Amino acid sequence: MGNLRIVFLSVLSFLINASLAQERLINLEGSWKFSIGDKQSWADPFYDDSSWETIHAPEIWENQGFHGYDGFAWYRKSFDVTNLPKSKSLYLHLGHIDDADEVYLNGKLIGFSGHMPPKFKTAYKAERQYTFPAQYLNKNGPNVIAVRVFDVTREGGISSGRLGIYASSYSSSLIVDLQGVWSFRIDARGYMKTDWEQIMVPIPWEPQGYENYDGWATYKKSFVLPAGTSVENLVLVLGKIDDFDRTYLNGKLIGITRDDRPLGKSISYYESRAYTIPPGLIKLNEKNTIIIEVEDIGMTGGIWKGPVGVTTATKYYRYLKE
Repeated sequence: MGNLRIVFLSVLSFLINASLAQERLINLEGSWKFSIGDKQSWADPFYDDSSWETIHAPEIWENQGFHGYDGFAWYRKSFDVTNLPKSKSLYLHLGHIDDADEVYLNGKLIGFSGHMPPKFKTAYKAERQYTFPAQYLNKNGPNVIAVRVFDVTREGGISSGRLGIYASSYSSSLIVDLQGVWSFRIDARGYMKTDWEQIMVPIPWEPQGYENYDGWATYKKSFVLPAGTSVENLVLVLGKIDDFDRTYLNGKLIGITRDDRPLGKSISYYESRAYTIPPGLIKLNEKNTIIIEVEDIGMTGGIWKGPVGVTTATKYYRYLKE
């Protein structure tokens, strides 16, 4: 079973990576500003980091003068988006980071892997790919990525990968892009609920601090439709979920995917979720809330592949044909 899990995770990692286009628009490899310690003000794009050290990424910090250091450290890098295509949907690729990270773009949190102390959970095996809204970019000046890292032992920092900003192949078909940070909690046996935490979507929950967890969990996210959006003919697209799900919008059940087959025979984990939103259910100019109850019957679990968001039936069918 252990070898089967490793093979399955390797295939799953390939499928997740293949779902994103590999067109690197901005190369972020090379020199980054770096400081050990931890201050939330370091996420501010206007913070003066001129006195910081300069190190290379990707490369563990132990090889760059910080041998034996375990704890918090921050990376910062500025980049220009003048030549970015306006029509592209984008994601940030930061490769592998040892152990846990939080990533800010112009001061806004766009992603994290693992958990910081006091509830530390490593994610050193996870590949970091964080989508972000185009409106987070400063089109008329410099943009700043700030990466908060916590390392508990041995190697630390941004260790490997083709760092950069890439074009995503599917996000442009969404009216509301729901990829990114969601609320999440484990529901042991469906009734003993833990406190809400944060999780990234679409990434399996195992590399995000829930390794070897099989059972029930709940995802939650709220959104507001853009002004002028027609509420007719809308679809909630949830990518692929391992294994079964019950999905609610504003308290109403709108979709179930469940073949009730056992592990090894079930194919629900590979079925694309696209649930029609009933007329009158979604609200304009108000918050709408999605609840997804997920049951994992073994190996990898959770919302593991995109796209995830709200679109029209026409755009979704066009996406399927591409």
